[in-house]
Amino acid sequence: MELNFAQNCPTTGTIVVPIAKEADIVLPESLSGAEGDVRRAARASDFAGKAGQTVTIAGPAAAEGATIVLFGAGEVNASDDLAMQRLGGKAIAGVMKKASSVAIVAPDGAAARLAFGAIQRSYTFTKYMKKAEADQLPQLKTITIVTSEEGAEAAYAPLGELYAGVKLARDLVTEPPNVLYPESYAELCRDELTGLGVEVEVLGEAEMEKLGMHMMLGVGQGSVRESKTVIMRWSGGKDGDRPLALVGKGVTFDTGGISLKPGANMDEMKMDMGGSAAVVGAMRAIAGRKAKCNVVGLIGLVENMPDGNAQRPGDIVDTMSGQTVEILNTDAEGRLVLGDVLTYAQETYKPKAIVDLATLTGAIIIALAYEHGGMFTEDDSLASDLMEASAASDDSLWRMPLGDAHRKMIKSDVADMKNIGGRDGGSSSAAAFLSRFIEKGTPWAHLDIAGTAWKKADTDTEPKGGTGFGVRLLDQWVSQHEG
Repeated sequence: MELNFAQNCPTTGTIVVPIAKEADIVLPESLSGAEGDVRRAARASDFAGKAGQTVTIAGPAAAEGATIVLFGAGEVNASDDLAMQRLGGKAIAGVMKKASSVAIVAPDGAAARLAFGAIQRSYTFTKYMKKAEADQLPQLKTITIVTSEEGAEAAYAPLGELYAGVKLARDLVTEPPNVLYPESYAELCRDELTGLGVEVEVLGEAEMEKLGMHMMLGVGQGSVRESKTVIMRWSGGKDGDRPLALVGKGVTFDTGGISLKPGANMDEMKMDMGGSAAVVGAMRAIAGRKAKCNVVGLIGLVENMPDGNAQRPGDIVDTMSGQTVEILNTDAEGRLVLGDVLTYAQETYKPKAIVDLATLTGAIIIALAYEHGGMFTEDDSLASDLMEASAASDDSLWRMPLGDAHRKMIKSDVADMKNIGGRDGGSSSAAAFLSRFIEKGTPWAHLDIAGTAWKKADTDTEPKGGTGFGVRLLDQWVSQHEG
């Protein structure tokens, strides 16, 4: 998708003009000759700028080659960044399937954020639609933001890098599992990030075996695909400064293993690497805008398959931390991956703080539906920082309970812990399991994004499917530590 900024509004093609509630209709100077036709059409349609109202005027006088769409912006404030972002998304949604190029007239002071919302909502994934009918494919190729603001394009530049990270995460989540599996995923990380100055290191099974990462290796032992751990280092801060650590669950396909999932909708389990996609996308955004902070991203990549060599319920495995885990359900595998990667992150990098992201539990969807990611932490300062980042980024979080009562739920009779704590409070007991791998004094938060990494319906800035949830949040959190 090509995104441009222009001071002069085109007089051909589709032109979207947002109008606030009860505001006068004023067109750009180049379209002033069409104002009479546009005002008459607005009156005939009782258009008053209410949120979501639209009026389409094709070929008005003085602009016969244009289709002008008045779009009701409602009661919005141009200084509200998130409102402008959503307005951009909504403005593009109604026309992107019909027009090859769209110009949006930006309210004063809102061009960059309007553009960011529009480009996010315009995302499509048509890579494998090789014989599709024309009406199945999106027509939109170019978005032009019409603005008189000087410096609008420069203001958008860091948002453009952020969108590159969001797009990368969405692409990763959407790729089919026969294309994106641990080995190919690791190579893709090299290809996408190395040229931006990110150091990428990949650990194979032999290296992980030496490190004692048997918990993670157990998840992947039923697959013909070799498990990988990918480490991505961005050194934008001072030499010697301890990094922030971003850790992601990367189960590239999850059958549930021997504890096999039902067949219905199992195809969606290609998105069980959504946490890792958020980390890779965030590293892309952080490196793209040259963040002045040291950050390390770590993702554990496995495929969870049923096989004669697959992990069994009842197995007991060693972990890199030295603790032992009784496996009661092989479909509670993401926490096994994360536990060893969290240990590696702390032993190797001594990070200032850790945030992990995972499509970890269905229970978080029961609790929060598809509106919020669940945040689990016992560090109030980190919780405050992440909620601040959530509010600024529009990746919504809701703090969930985590304490000793939940850690008691994962006590085992035959090992140091078991990998499930029962049906009640399933998301909290999963977070409690992860907390057993965090060294005392290390600020850490776990984000369960099972309900937000993949959406079944469009939102203002996200088409249905992979959302890239977490990229904006992590980039914002990192920015709060720069300087």
